[in-house]
Amino acid sequence: MEYLLLLLFFSLCTTSTSSSSSHLPDHFFKSNRIQNASSPAEYLEVTKPLFFDHIKPSCTLLLLQHDFAYTYGLPPASTLYAPPSDCPGPWTHIVLQFYATCKGEQYDRIVGIWLDGVEILRTSTPEPTESGIFWKVRKDVTRYSSLLSRSNLTLTVMLENIVSQVFTGIYHVNVSLLYYNGEEAQARIPVEPLGFISELKPQLGIKIKEELLDEKNADLIIPVCSDGGNDGFWFRIQNEKDVHFKQIQIPMNSYKVVLEIYVSFHGNDEFWYSNPPDSYIELNHLTTPRGNGAFRQVFVTIDGVFAGFVMPFPVIFTGGINPLFWEPVVAIGAFDLPSYDLDLSPFLGLLLDGKSHSFGIGVTDSIPFWLVDANLHLWLDSSSPTVMAKSVMSKVSAFNVKRKSKFQNLDGKFQIDSERKIEFSGWVNSSIGNLTTYTSHEFKFKNKIKFKNHGQFKEVEQKIKVKTEVKVESDTGEPLTRKTIKRKYPLHVQTSTVPGLENNTDLLITNVSHVLYEKHSFRSSRVDLSRSVSNNQVCGGWMVVQDHSVLSGDASTDQTLVYKDEAGCYSRTIFASSGKVLRNNSTLGCTSSL
Repeated sequence: MEYLLLLLFFSLCTTSTSSSSSHLPDHFFKSNRIQNASSPAEYLEVTKPLFFDHIKPSCTLLLLQHDFAYTYGLPPASTLYAPPSDCPGPWTHIVLQFYATCKGEQYDRIVGIWLDGVEILRTSTPEPTESGIFWKVRKDVTRYSSLLSRSNLTLTVMLENIVSQVFTGIYHVNVSLLYYNGEEAQARIPVEPLGFISELKPQLGIKIKEELLDEKNADLIIPVCSDGGNDGFWFRIQNEKDVHFKQIQIPMNSYKVVLEIYVSFHGNDEFWYSNPPDSYIELNHLTTPRGNGAFRQVFVTIDGVFAGFVMPFPVIFTGGINPLFWEPVVAIGAFDLPSYDLDLSPFLGLLLDGKSHSFGIGVTDSIPFWLVDANLHLWLDSSSPTVMAKSVMSKVSAFNVKRKSKFQNLDGKFQIDSERKIEFSGWVNSSIGNLTTYTSHEFKFKNKIKFKNHGQFKEVEQKIKVKTEVKVESDTGEPLTRKTIKRKYPLHVQTSTVPGLENNTDLLITNVSHVLYEKHSFRSSRVDLSRSVSNNQVCGGWMVVQDHSVLSGDASTDQTLVYKDEAGCYSRTIFASSGKVLRNNSTLGCTSSL
């Protein structure tokens, strides 16, 4: 430790003029020279458990068993899907289970799973060891029930891997579905009304169909994606002008529509939150392509008109910043990347004309490359082939990004501030009644980047706050329901570099603080529900690298997750160091407040 402190002191005092781009937050792989485990190790992501994990599924269906060796540029693995005949639905819950093993040396890889073009999971792989690793991802996919109840569908799994004399890791993957329809699972379904509870009927003063009141999952899901082929179903976005479109005709009896967006960032934009402005790169004659500043936003258009945005959570993959952080506890979201919902019901007045409409997706200020696609979830009026709708209001504030830049040679400070609020409303007259939906989306974004010591010390501090609200009123203006989602993504990354050690190696001292906070609330005249989750990771360590290979090092990760809802509270704390879990405690009682 004294040796490390001496090196850190040296790094802060040196007058080296090596390129500041050489050790921006970057992607590395672990050399087998530092791996000394004797048996396969389990890797995990700390998330709240599924409440029915302890319940035995009614049936399990193995969908795909495949070895992903040299798959780069080849078609994805695929198989036909049909629901199990021995336990027909409807099911109370459905879980997608992704199980994999790997051994050798390999970078991490991104994985997409689609059912007839509808993405149902985006995940990434951990970096393996010579003795082998294994891991499991379980995701509740009940919201795709209308799709999973159909037959003659194609399940597609995309995992582009490269195998060579150096990179020997082959990913052995099993994909299964677990179906639950027992009384115990049914009794424990949390109340998450997406439509309207039956107690609201007297307030509406109209005749309402029960199946529409209690509808939880969409009746139809339509993918907004590419046509598949060797590149998978995701859109590959190269720059801000590279907006991808899909023509879709919406059923005329749709009374609600929600766009679910999947997004991940790669290549020169994997660490977009650390990218300096182009002026810094040009004036210092750097060769790095990782520029264009540190602001990114996914945006959606309908027929070329702006319809909403997503502020992505900055997921760190297992080769990112310091791979030793992520063994065996991976970063938040690395095994189950989040998707984001946009309620587009106010646009039904535009969409319900019997014509095809263009749904577009792009990324503000992006550089190569982003992988983005989406799913349209549609709720249909079973009592009528058509419904009436009209878009009423659209308020979109000007998009303003304030940038400050001050640097001299390789040292400097860069700051980006932005905020925006958009509002839409529209009514739909169906067998439920004449109901008006109001949506509002707002965000606040602040990013600070600091370079010191001739670019050898780098610090990123970013704060993102997002608030989404969806309100539904009767035709008399009476409030019926209100859903609110609040998210916060604070991120702090710090890297000190001591260049020019023996054998052309560098020492990197790295620290990361990463938090995902979400709060969901639902209110009506009879119900007031809320749930929240706080997931906090703090990582610290060092590594000696040669090019992108980690030759030696040590690191630790300390993580705390707290989840609360009306049923109670769940918390879990875990501490890993030197590749081993040293503390792992969970409890159903929480003392900390969210």
